[in-house]
Amino acid sequence: MNLVYADAGGRVYDHPEWGGLGRSADMIIELMEDELIPLPEGATLVSLPFTRPIGIDPETGGMRPLPGDVQAVGALLPQGYTRLAIPAYVKTDRGQKLPLFGYTAVVWKDGGFHVAAQRTDDPEPWNPLNCDRGELEAGVESLLARYPENRVYKHLSHCALGYECLTASNTFLNRWEGAVPVSYSCNAGCYGCISEQPDDSGFPAPQTRMNFRPTVDELTEIMLEHLKTPDAIISFGQGCEGEPSTQAKLIIDAIRRVREKTDLGYININTNAGLTDHIRAIVDAGLDLMRVSTISAIEEHYNAYYRPRGYTLANVEKSLKYASDRGVYTSINYLVFPGVTDREEEIEAMIGFAKRTGLKLIQLRNLNIDPESYLALIPPARGEIFGMKQMIEIFREELPDVRIGNYTHVPPAEFRRRKTAPSGRD
Repeated sequence: MNLVYADAGGRVYDHPEWGGLGRSADMIIELMEDELIPLPEGATLVSLPFTRPIGIDPETGGMRPLPGDVQAVGALLPQGYTRLAIPAYVKTDRGQKLPLFGYTAVVWKDGGFHVAAQRTDDPEPWNPLNCDRGELEAGVESLLARYPENRVYKHLSHCALGYECLTASNTFLNRWEGAVPVSYSCNAGCYGCISEQPDDSGFPAPQTRMNFRPTVDELTEIMLEHLKTPDAIISFGQGCEGEPSTQAKLIIDAIRRVREKTDLGYININTNAGLTDHIRAIVDAGLDLMRVSTISAIEEHYNAYYRPRGYTLANVEKSLKYASDRGVYTSINYLVFPGVTDREEEIEAMIGFAKRTGLKLIQLRNLNIDPESYLALIPPARGEIFGMKQMIEIFREELPDVRIGNYTHVPPAEFRRRKTAPSGRD
C-alpha cells in the first residue's frame, strides 16, 4: 500500500515507493489488510494544512516524514462508515489546529484509494449524492412560500443550501429524518461544538447557531409537514442549535399538539440528556426516540470534552434509563476516535453504561476534532488499546441486544412505542 499525499496546490498523489501508514491516538501504526476498504462513494479526500505525511521510507524501512513541500491527506467518510485509523502526519506548525473534520487514514492500493474504515450501517440513506440540488431548491422554495412567516424554515433553508446539511435537506425533501431546531442556548460547553466556539478556541465553528426562540406554531407546522408516513422521523436537536431540552416546554407543547392531529411517524430528540427533569417531562409527553450524545462513559473524560454546566454523567444515565424504561427507543451518538475509544477502560465503561441504561442502539460517529487538541484535553490511557475493529467486535459480543450503527433508525417492530389514537385528526 502506497503513501498518499498532496502538493502545495492541493493535488493528490500516491507515492510509488513510500509505504502508507495510519495513526492511533499519537502512535503511528501499520495498517492491516483487513482494516482497509475501497474509498466509499460520497467520501471526500482533503489535504491537512500545516502537516507533512509520515510513511515508510523504502531506503531505510523506517517511518519518517515525506520530504518536500507536501501535505498529509485524509478522507472524510459519509454516514455508514466508521474509521479505524487517522492519517499519519506530523505538524509543521504545532500552533495551528486542523479544521473540525473527522480525518481518516487513506492509502493507494490495487489501483485505487483505500481507507482504514469499516462499513457499520447502510450508507444509502445518508449518501450526499442522493440529495439532488435542483429538487432541494424546489422543496425549499415551496415550503418557504407555504409558510412565509415560519422563521425555523428560513433558518433551515440556510442549513440545507449553505451548509448542505442532509437532515435539514430532508426537511424540505419530506423524507427520512428531518430537522426541527428549537434552542439557542446550551448547558454544556463542548470543546468540539460545531455551532459555537469562544474567540480564542483556535478553530471557528463551521456553522451558525440559531438566535431566536421559535413558537409552538412554527414547530408544529414543520412537524406536521414531515410526519406524513409511518416511518418518517422528525428530530429536535441539530448541529445548528444548542441543547433542545432547555426549551422543554416548547417541545412538550409541540409534541402534544402534533399527536392530537396524527400518530404517524416518530418524534426524536438529539440531546445531552443532562437536564433529567426536563427529559422526563418530554418523554411523558409522547417522545418516541431519544439519541444521547456522549464521548465516554468515564466521567473524567466526559467532563473534559463536554464541560457540563449544572449536570453530571450520572444525570445522563438517569435520563437514558427513564426513557428506556418507558418504551422510548434509546440510542447514543457515540463520538469515537481511534486510540481513545478503543482503550480497554473505555470499552469496559461503555459496556456497563449500555447495560445499566437499557440502550438499544449505538450510533458510532467519527469525532470531528483536531487530534492534538483532543489528546491534550483528555486523560491518558490506563490499559490496553485494542483497536477500533476489535472494539466493534467486543461490543457485538458483549451487547448482543444492542444494535451497532451510525445514525437514527426506525425501531424494530418489537420496540415500537404504543401510541394513543389522536382525538382530533384533520
